[in-house]
Amino acid sequence: MKLLSTALCLLSAIALQAAPSIQDIPLKDIDGKDTSLKAYSGKVLLVVNVASQCGLTKQYKELQALHEKFKDQGFAVLGFPCNDFGAQEPGSNEEIKQFCTSKFSVSFPMFDKLHVKGPQQHALYAALTGKEGAFPGDVKWNFGKFLIGKDGKPLQRFEPRTTPDDASVVSAIEKALK
Repeated sequence: MKLLSTALCLLSAIALQAAPSIQDIPLKDIDGKDTSLKAYSGKVLLVVNVASQCGLTKQYKELQALHEKFKDQGFAVLGFPCNDFGAQEPGSNEEIKQFCTSKFSVSFPMFDKLHVKGPQQHALYAALTGKEGAFPGDVKWNFGKFLIGKDGKPLQRFEPRTTPDDASVVSAIEKALK
């Protein structure tokens, strides 16, 4: 019995090491180009599902300020448009990009619109929120935030109403950058 238990532990450890990193998950940027989080290796990331017609859309301003404040220290905000909540992101990628740059001067990287929950959930969000994910449980609304460490491992989750300039978010970023 002890041998079986030891073997199972060893197999589990091997499986965990073989599990692909979230950095390996294929993504598309807002212009439709293939990419992944590998492009941001060694950086601290704040992954955020965003929407243009939400009561929380004003967080774009705070996200941009956060990006500006820490970008030279190895930090980036990454915006992932999502239409899963109240159809509050109905536009095309081009319309979303135009909105973000004209209304909020967004310069942080934006990605292809995707699903953060449901049967069409993108693999990135499955890795973050799925049963085996870093932070199990569906994203509750637009502007859910996930802090990713320099090594590509999820560190912390912040709910939508926690603003990007909240002391808990800023403190977590500063800690991850050290």
